[in-house]
Order: sequence, then C-alpha cells, then structure tokens
Amino acid sequence: MSQPRDEDDEEDAPVKPVKKHVAYITAEGAQKLKAEHDELWLVERPRVTQAVSDAAALGDRSENADYIYGKRRLREIDRRLRFLTKRLETVRVVTEVPEDPKRVFFAAYVTLEDEDGVEKTWRIVGADESDMARGFISMDSPVARALLGKREGDAITIRVPKGDVEYTIVRVKYTA
Repeated sequence: MSQPRDEDDEEDAPVKPVKKHVAYITAEGAQKLKAEHDELWLVERPRVTQAVSDAAALGDRSENADYIYGKRRLREIDRRLRFLTKRLETVRVVTEVPEDPKRVFFAAYVTLEDEDGVEKTWRIVGADESDMARGFISMDSPVARALLGKREGDAITIRVPKGDVEYTIVRVKYTA
C-alpha cells in the first residue's frame, strides 16, 4: 500500500534544468526567417482569411472546395508562423568575426582544394540556412564538423560515397 503524499513533497523535489540546444544563425539567415514571418503574417494570412470569408458567405461549407482549401491553408500558415516565432526567439544570431580569422568557425566561407586542384567554397551556417545549391552547409554536417577549428593550410580528409577525399583549406573568409 502506498503512502499518502504531502503536497509539499513535490515542492522539495529538485528541479532538473532542461538543456537547450543553442541554434546559431547568421544575420542574413535571421533576416530571411523574419521576412518569411512578416510575409505570412502581413500578406498571405490576411489574403487567405478574406478568401475563406468570401467562400463561407456562399453558403454550404461542406462541399465548398474554396472554403475547405482555405481553412487548410490557414492551418498551414498558422503552424509555420508558430514555428517561425519560436525559432526566432531561440536562435542566437552570430555577427562578430572570431579573434583568429584564419581559423574555421561558424559563418566562415571556406575554400577547399581537392587532390586534383579543384576548388570548392562552402559557408558554414545554421541548420535553418543550409542550402547545398548555394554552398551553405549546416554546422552539424560531417563536412562542417571536420572543418571547424582548422586553419588555412590544414589538410582534412572527408569521407564521401566514392571514398575518402583529402582537401586542403586554401582560404577562410568572414563577412562583416
């Protein structure tokens, strides 16, 4: 048989701190998220809300495709707005250049040269900004993890599907 609990017992229990993962983002990335938020809130949502209102005025909503689609689109917009709002509150915008600008840290543009002399430039960014087509790689990616903390002139080996490839860091650049 269990003992009755005192209400004070819960207050005496130690509270475990919740460890939050800090999400870093560049100033450009934060600006892009804010622009998307503003576009959804100030333009898209009012437009869709008006369309839903117009469709509702037509009568029977159960078979009104414009109404049903509009309500679905409003839910999608609201879900994205909630995500963007929370994300913008939790990200840490990195604007400062590190003390040693020849070392690879967050927001660096890193030019690598492979064994054949072919150069490729990547920028190390937060997960919200990664875009392989633009050469923006997440700081959590294996390539970025291999680069972080290295210097111009250092050699690194990166495992790719066709095998290990050795690169030399040719240039590290930061934008201010």
